[in-house]
Amino acid sequence: MNWAFLQGLLSGVNKYSTAFGRVWLSIVFLFRVMVFVVAAEKVWGDEQKDFACNTAQPGCHNVCYDHFFPVSHIRLWALQLIFVTCPSFMVVLHVAYRDERERKNRLKYGEGCKRLYDNTGKKRGGLWWTYVLSLVFKMGVDATFVYLLYHIYEGYDFPVLVKCSEAPCPNMVDCFISRPTEKRIFTIFMVATSLVCILLSLFEILYLVGKRCFECIHRVQGSRHGNRMRSMANMANSNAHLESNNKKLASKDHPAPAYSVVMSAKKKTSMENTFNPSWTLRDDKCSHSLGSEHERD
Repeated sequence: MNWAFLQGLLSGVNKYSTAFGRVWLSIVFLFRVMVFVVAAEKVWGDEQKDFACNTAQPGCHNVCYDHFFPVSHIRLWALQLIFVTCPSFMVVLHVAYRDERERKNRLKYGEGCKRLYDNTGKKRGGLWWTYVLSLVFKMGVDATFVYLLYHIYEGYDFPVLVKCSEAPCPNMVDCFISRPTEKRIFTIFMVATSLVCILLSLFEILYLVGKRCFECIHRVQGSRHGNRMRSMANMANSNAHLESNNKKLASKDHPAPAYSVVMSAKKKTSMENTFNPSWTLRDDKCSHSLGSEHERD
């Protein structure tokens, strides 16, 4: 199996991951893939050949080996590494999908058009859900394989001697496992690294969810503050409008003093012009009558 090819593909996931995701990738490559390729395959390479039973009955050796080792540790761990790294490709494919959408959008509307995404690798919207679901899937895969390893082999221990009575063995036979201590150490190490990866994935999920909740709370507080400021500005504008209206109404009800003085002067002049001619006419009549009387005399 070409593990270098897998490492090259997963190295692109590193730039889209958080700090917890980068630590997870480091543990997977250094403590799981490298240990698996360099040491574990050699330790389990001779497990069936060196599995010895104290009987010469044909088929008993193979039946007893299949009973105690239904699935090889090496093949089980290989499947685990493949399944646990596949969800990371979902994130890479999602980012590639976003890049393709951006490219088609530029081809359709030109280079100066509005971008569909500010940053195609930023975990927002659907990419955030893809990333979180990939973490949940990785946790489930690691937990499932840890349980399967415990269930199939009834623990993580390798005894030196196992007893087998499966057919076609004639009776209870003793079988011996090669390198039991070394296999026990590698098994515990691989299980421990799987548990560490589960914890890192859990911490990363909590980090992402907590960050999203903090951003939502901050956005709600910012919108409330903006609404409060807008309401205060609207109240100030309405108060200023009411004050201006009150001033206009007051100016209409109480005219200016100069205007009232002018109106009173005009009224006085008109009254004088109305009453003075009658008195003048009467005086003329009186003087005319007195003159006629003098002429008579």
